[in-house]
Amino acid sequence: MNILVICASCGTKNRVAENRLSKGPKCGQCGTPLTPAEPVALAGDIFGKYVAGTEAPIVVDFWAPWCGPCLMMAPEFQKAAAQRPGVRFVKVDTEAAPEIGAQYGIRSIPTLGLFRRGKEIGRVSGAMSAPQLLDWIDRTLDSN
Repeated sequence: MNILVICASCGTKNRVAENRLSKGPKCGQCGTPLTPAEPVALAGDIFGKYVAGTEAPIVVDFWAPWCGPCLMMAPEFQKAAAQRPGVRFVKVDTEAAPEIGAQYGIRSIPTLGLFRRGKEIGRVSGAMSAPQLLDWIDRTLDSN
């Protein structure tokens, strides 16, 4: 079965066979890897396209560079991303893109949102370890 993945770099829609997601597919338009093992920073128009158009689950870390807990959680978020190739991991700097934080009603950071097919299906605030984050993702996906 094919899955729709939006390129985090140029916003192009790409259809990728699910069994090829872990093999490093690249965007047909710009050549950027579509399924990197590390979180991708997004802002502006690309964020909306990415969340609305990507069929795989997406975990968004809403953070800011001045936030101590956000900075402590960053390596844990990266560890979790490396362990879940079927889930996209995205970081949104709410300082650089306040309109995205406002759109999703982000009141405290770090806040994590879990999206599937453009809809938010889960949210949690506060720093977490990689195992806690993976457990939250699994529980939320299982219940939705």
